[in-house]
Amino acid sequence: MLKNPNWVYGSNDIFVPARLNFGEFIIQKLWAHRDKICFINGANGETLKYGEIAQNAMNVAVSLHRIGVRKREAIAICSENRREFFPSVIGAVCAGAVISTVNVGYTPGELKHVLNITKPSYIFCSPIAYKNYKKTLKYLQFLKKTIIFGDEKPESQNVIMYNDIALSNNGILKENVQFEDFRPVEVRGDDPLFVLYSSGTTGMPKGVILSHLNLLTACCLPVAQDPSVITLTVNPWHHAFGLFGNFCAFTTGRTAVYLSKFDMQMYLMCIEKYKVAQLTVVPPILVALCKVDIKYDISTVRLINSGAAPLHKDTLEVLKTKLPNAQVLQGYGMTEVTLGVTRDTLATAHLAKPGGVGFICGGTIIKIVDIETRKTLGPNQRGELCIRGPLVMKGYIGKDSKDDFDSEGFFKTGDIGYYDDDKYFFIVDRLKELIKYKAYQVAPAEIEALLLQHPGVKDVGVIGIENKEAGEVPLAFVVKQTDTDVTEDDVKKFVAERLSNPKHLRGGVRFVDQIPKNPSGKILRKTLRAVAKSGKSKL
Repeated sequence: MLKNPNWVYGSNDIFVPARLNFGEFIIQKLWAHRDKICFINGANGETLKYGEIAQNAMNVAVSLHRIGVRKREAIAICSENRREFFPSVIGAVCAGAVISTVNVGYTPGELKHVLNITKPSYIFCSPIAYKNYKKTLKYLQFLKKTIIFGDEKPESQNVIMYNDIALSNNGILKENVQFEDFRPVEVRGDDPLFVLYSSGTTGMPKGVILSHLNLLTACCLPVAQDPSVITLTVNPWHHAFGLFGNFCAFTTGRTAVYLSKFDMQMYLMCIEKYKVAQLTVVPPILVALCKVDIKYDISTVRLINSGAAPLHKDTLEVLKTKLPNAQVLQGYGMTEVTLGVTRDTLATAHLAKPGGVGFICGGTIIKIVDIETRKTLGPNQRGELCIRGPLVMKGYIGKDSKDDFDSEGFFKTGDIGYYDDDKYFFIVDRLKELIKYKAYQVAPAEIEALLLQHPGVKDVGVIGIENKEAGEVPLAFVVKQTDTDVTEDDVKKFVAERLSNPKHLRGGVRFVDQIPKNPSGKILRKTLRAVAKSGKSKL
């Protein structure tokens, strides 16, 4: 009956539509902005209006119903960022389906693993995805049809062309579905809407179940982007950051330049060409910007929204010299909490603190607990973040929730952080990634942040390796800057002179060509651990 003084409570002034139908909500938002440009393809200048997305989505929804898709049926989408992506997702949502977006970078084995989680009846594929996975898809007995983007039809009887279900006079539909006559399938707020796959940084991906209410809550929070200026994004749309971030942006009618993959020169060229004022990024892009000699005019950038992985204070300091007029806003979240539960917004931007991830989102409750005792901690005390509220997932498919939620109904994030006296949040590291050196807990992110300041280091990933005397010791995988002769001793000395004894690189230094990361920019430490155990020098 009484508030816990050590819990942090978000405001209750969030208003979601009474019908709790995300398909109905997002179609109405798209239609309200129908004459505005939603996306510009940075690679070729092709534009896509909000009205086109809405029209194609309504057509897709009706077509899916006509070919037999029913409420709660699973549908997957495997594609890079391209114009057919969001009409397919939103059309499937309006048809009452449960949608899974699939990483186009998966190996065939990983693809088979995640599709077996949801067993979709239909899968939308870009031509590239279909070429890469058609042999795997052929042997999935639960899959009825593959729907192909583009104009080139494969030689297979088991495919449907996207244009035949999205465009009128081209297949199933004789004319466009009219907005005034359209009504998405009836749903309840707690009905499953998305099953997305956790990043798998510590194991095989798990199916995260998110509801209509989860998505509506996320889209009704205060905005972190300015809809009056051009945004540039390269975040993959199959990932929660790109997928849900765009859904939130659709509600404001903003225009975004997008790229299907990151290329530094193309990225910088787009900023100059379109006078981009706002960037939506994952930290590795900002790290790369700090290391490159910029020959384009990027002075128009005023706002940077960063998320999905830690952005260190040291990177922010260097970034100020590259983009002196830009303010960086950060947030914290994960797929399991529908993108984010703390963040800086336009309204609170003046209160942002270096290295922090913002204030708590409305409707959410966060507590910090001691890693060992599970006792709730107060301000400025580091522990595991645990979260409760309408942004938190329903659970994982096929997994008992008792392992992931505590007795008070809080989701255990596995992330270490704290809040200060202003209830502003900071993230320290992943619980499972902490290196246990003797009685000390060493955060790999702290060592990585330091090493990125070394002029000879382009990128770095740190893990703990087994040590009989100490338990674990830090090992650094380092990507050298071009034309540098930095040595292992140089790197170890650099750390030893600046960090306390438990954080010294007793596990050594290995020089590699690249640091493995997932699409959101998180370091794949399980890959680094596998390399460390194998004794190989190559990733």
